[in-house]
Amino acid sequence: MSNVYKVIEVIGNSPTSYAEASKVALEAASRSVRGISWFEVKNLGGKVQDGKVANFQVKLDVAFKVVTD
Repeated sequence: MSNVYKVIEVIGNSPTSYAEASKVALEAASRSVRGISWFEVKNLGGKVQDGKVANFQVKLDVAFKVVTD
């Protein structure tokens, strides 16, 4: 049997790190999307305030299996 997956884009933010921003995004997505199986980091960015990094931002593609029952 073949599997079908859907990919959505989510964006996470954190004042701490890119890793934390990724974790925040995945945990939030998993509260409303069941069966997340993988993710891919698409873009890294952030906010600079007074010459210092104030916020880390990560854009992720997140995939989950489509239920075909």
